[in-house]
Amino acid sequence: PNITLSHGDIDANFFQHQPFLDNAIKETGFKLKSFAAGAASHVGLYSKKYKSFNELPNGATVAIPNDPVNQGRALLLLQQAKLIELKDSNNHLSALKDISANPKNLKFTEVEGPQTARAIDDVDLAFGYPHYLRLAKTADPESALLFDDNTNKRYAILFVVRDDYQDKDNKLQKFVEIYQNSPKVKAALDSDFGPTLWFPGWK
Repeated sequence: PNITLSHGDIDANFFQHQPFLDNAIKETGFKLKSFAAGAASHVGLYSKKYKSFNELPNGATVAIPNDPVNQGRALLLLQQAKLIELKDSNNHLSALKDISANPKNLKFTEVEGPQTARAIDDVDLAFGYPHYLRLAKTADPESALLFDDNTNKRYAILFVVRDDYQDKDNKLQKFVEIYQNSPKVKAALDSDFGPTLWFPGWK
């Protein structure tokens, strides 16, 4: 979608949060910017074998995404759970090499982001996205041992445009306003994620 947007084939896209956009710009040099924020989804740590982090055995296996942005998000959540410590506790692009303490000697399995929903059956703990879990039907999206909190709007999905985009007749702005205020959109988000598992990134 960013290639298509950069080439001018579309006026806007809606699939990425700010850390993903920042990383894409860094890697490609695309001249893109955020236009407005949409919904943000919670992420969680899930286990089908254990009911608390205290039950996790030494050497427990943990599934996390293999891409830089979502792996960083997973590691921040593991740090929030006090299962690991990171060299820089605020670095949203932390990688496995940036773990400074791992008292339970967790063993990490890196998979494609959506596949964490499938990997939950094969590991002791998995970083998960409620939407993918709902689609895969491998675990109850509401059953996480820990969710991230509502204060982190960094991961709200953005409407993104080119730097030189001109919103003629406020067409995109009108579309965004409908998205942010429509009861039908809210109902769709409630259905896709669950009413408690998303929150408005624009408020």
